[in-house]
Amino acid sequence: MGRAPAAGLGAVPRAGTYAAAGRTNVAYLLHRAAVEAPDAPAVCEGADVLRDYRGLAERAAAIGGALLRAYGLRPGDRVALAMRNTPFYPEVLFGVWWAGLVAVPMNARLHPREFAQLVEDCGARVCVATGELTGPLGGQGLGPAVLVDVDELCGTAGRPGPPAGVADDAPAWLFYTSGTTGRPKGATLTHRNLRAATDSALADIGDGVEASMLHIAPMSHAGGLFGLAHVARARAQVFPRGGAVTADTLEEALRAFGPVTFFAVPTILRRLLDPALLPDGLVPRVHRILYGGAPMYREDLERVVARFGAGRLWQGYGQGESPGTITHLRPEDHAGDDPEALGRRLASVGRARTGVEVRVADPDGREVPAGTTGEVLVRGATVMSGYWNAPEATARTLRGGWLHTGDLGRLDADGFLTLVDRAKDLVISGGSNIYPREVEEVLLRHPAVAEAAVVGAPDPEWGELPVAFVVRADGGGTAGLEAALEAHCLGRMARYKRPRRFLFVAALPKNSYGKVLKTELRGLIGRPPEADNPRAGTAI
Repeated sequence: MGRAPAAGLGAVPRAGTYAAAGRTNVAYLLHRAAVEAPDAPAVCEGADVLRDYRGLAERAAAIGGALLRAYGLRPGDRVALAMRNTPFYPEVLFGVWWAGLVAVPMNARLHPREFAQLVEDCGARVCVATGELTGPLGGQGLGPAVLVDVDELCGTAGRPGPPAGVADDAPAWLFYTSGTTGRPKGATLTHRNLRAATDSALADIGDGVEASMLHIAPMSHAGGLFGLAHVARARAQVFPRGGAVTADTLEEALRAFGPVTFFAVPTILRRLLDPALLPDGLVPRVHRILYGGAPMYREDLERVVARFGAGRLWQGYGQGESPGTITHLRPEDHAGDDPEALGRRLASVGRARTGVEVRVADPDGREVPAGTTGEVLVRGATVMSGYWNAPEATARTLRGGWLHTGDLGRLDADGFLTLVDRAKDLVISGGSNIYPREVEEVLLRHPAVAEAAVVGAPDPEWGELPVAFVVRADGGGTAGLEAALEAHCLGRMARYKRPRRFLFVAALPKNSYGKVLKTELRGLIGRPPEADNPRAGTAI
């Protein structure tokens, strides 16, 4: 029998009664888990249990109270999170929600200038950072936002109480993405969106959410979102010791808490094929692999199926505007006796998720017949309410009541969606989105660059790597220029976004309207046609 709930946490309504009780705050996922399973392991590192669910709820409540009292925040204020994966992440994230505040998780790999840009855009008054980021961020300057070390924040104490009341459509998570302009946009995910995404995961992932969740992917993205379903089931959130994903840390966590479920981008999934990182004897300690976040070629997926078995695999397709919640490829979809049919499924991103409608439409928004290529449109409770402070972009993307993804695909007669191209020329490297226009704008700030165009080149490890085509401003030589441009990029953007190759050309190929023909550029680097490289997965 579990211990009595902490004073102030109080009773909690049974599942499915939150809306009627007015308890729409997503923090009630944790609140209920703490009341119903207070002794269950909640936060673990390596083989150690650091918090049970009662303790995690108490810490979240204390952190939420500290954000309100010590920093003068009010419900609806934004709190930016510049944090690598750490056992503190769940208590800070839920602490933000507990207080009725808005979480703005940011990729820990960003350049300090990029962090500052996001903090400014969302108007955050507090930025919580892990130790290795406090120095660079402090030197950058964050405007009116107060920089808070996570150790300091998580050292606060306070009396626990129930989560703050919030409106169903109140913002909960700003998921930053970038459009073709290169300017970051905050996809506003409401408490309703996060609850719908959690309900969809509970319905679609099945017993995959009954295992502990091992966090080997950043919690600032899909890993953190999928973790909400495991909190709803009062399952442990497990972090490799020290945040490092190595053979030793994986073995420790898997032996202590396996079989586990984890989310992995294709780059990590391909590395896990190596027995040196994950020995064959530990594969049975893997319960379910949730994968997505980047293109995955069919040949690689067949190798993953051969090693882990179809029953361990579940794929999700989405984007920041509806993260990980558009379609899914179930474990049973990864197997079959008909090689041709199986091949078609493995080249797809699966069928529509629970509670989500997916259609393929022509440029006028009219649905096209099965097998016809068009833009992928999505409708459902998981779709964002809009972009933060960007009404025009919101109107364009959500026109007609549908999310216009910008991805091109086709639906077959059985409802499986196959993606054939990315309309926005997105480059996805190791699960991270790289927006060519953003990189091009940085390159064009160098005095030696007259024109620049960035495309993705296929890479066996990273999926894609950015390649820059550059026209010199003065038509001069290129000696030393590649090193100069790389240094220029490293000083202005995250390291993973920098071009890995620079190709110098006399002119960029363009059409009669002056638009750069990136298809021709891809041909120059030997990129095979999309039709010859069926993929399973894209941005999540």
